[in-house]
Amino acid sequence: MDLLAVNNFGDTRSGGLAGPMGLFVIVLMSIATVLLIRNMNKRLRRLPDSFPDAKQTQREAEIARLNADLDAPGAGETTTDVDASRSAGSGAPGDDEVTGITTQRDGGSADGDARRV
Repeated sequence: MDLLAVNNFGDTRSGGLAGPMGLFVIVLMSIATVLLIRNMNKRLRRLPDSFPDAKQTQREAEIARLNADLDAPGAGETTTDVDASRSAGSGAPGDDEVTGITTQRDGGSADGDARRV
């Protein structure tokens, strides 16, 4: 009967740390998960309910830039001349740069997006 009491399960080494170390790693991972979830929830609460339309934001930025150019000292005289030259010119070489038209050589659009031409 003494033969049945022998431990043959492989944990015959005394002073093993596998159990306590595994528990320590699981506790650390649980704490890290809880902290990450709290941080993510805090950041999500700060987000607005909806984001503004990208085209509307771009349009408002362009209007603000043009207003800032008009309010700059000495900009009034040059603005009138620039507007007159834009309307008078039919196809100056500088129009490619302003409208975003690209040449055959580079094959992409002015903003670098190859899908839009």
